Amino acid sequence: MWEVFNKRLRAEERDGSFGFDFEAIYDEIKPGGSFTYSFGERKATTEFKNLINQTEVVIVFDPENEIPIEMQRGGWQSILDNFKNYTETN
Repeated sequence: MWEVFNKRLRAEERDGSFGFDFEAIYDEIKPGGSFTYSFGERKATTEFKNLINQTEVVIVFDPENEIPIEMQRGGWQSILDNFKNYTETN
C-alpha cells in the first residue's frame, strides 16, 4: 500500500556552485518496483528492473522548457551515476 505525500528536496552540485530547492508530491509508490512523483506541472518515474546480479534504474521525466533537453538528460544521468557510485561503495 502506498500513500501520497509531499517532500521538500534540494538538488545541488557537489562543489556547491549550483543548487535549487523544489517540492515533490509522490503520487505512486510500488515497493521494489517504481515510484512516480510530481514537481510543479512535471512528473518523473523511477523504475527498478531486476537483472541477474544487477538492478537497472530507469528514470523517465517530463522535460522543462527553459533548459535544453541534453543538459537535463545530463543532469539526470549525473544523479544516476552518483547513486551507482554510492551503492557500490556502501
